[in-house]
Amino acid sequence: MDEPRAFFTIGYGGRPPEEFVGLLSAHGVKLVADVRIRPERASMGAYTRARTPDKGIEKLLSDRGIGYRSFLELGNLFLDRGDWQADYRELMDRAGDLLVARLIELPGPFCLLCAERRVADCHRRVIADHLVKHRGWTVEHIE
Repeated sequence: MDEPRAFFTIGYGGRPPEEFVGLLSAHGVKLVADVRIRPERASMGAYTRARTPDKGIEKLLSDRGIGYRSFLELGNLFLDRGDWQADYRELMDRAGDLLVARLIELPGPFCLLCAERRVADCHRRVIADHLVKHRGWTVEHIE
């Protein structure tokens, strides 16, 4: 098991950009780990992953000294299914260590990012549960 580490999760849904980055800064987040499967299709422009880092979410974060990395492999492939939570949890049970491998290398404190504001409605909770259970890390969900 790894050295115990702490990390955060957050969803931007319904949050004004300044509130969003303010929450990240208040919690000391240095890097956002984007776990959306389609970050280039965000409904709110400030949260879109643009073609260049001088726009969209990368600019929003970098203006506050926060880094950004995208983790497409952790995106929710099952979002269109009625019982996506069970399917995504099964995926993490079977391949979770492989899927989170790049997260393990991140400097802290980092924050998992997705669109859903409430963690109960989002697959980032399943990722967080995996890191807590299999790595011994601790998580705080910023809501």
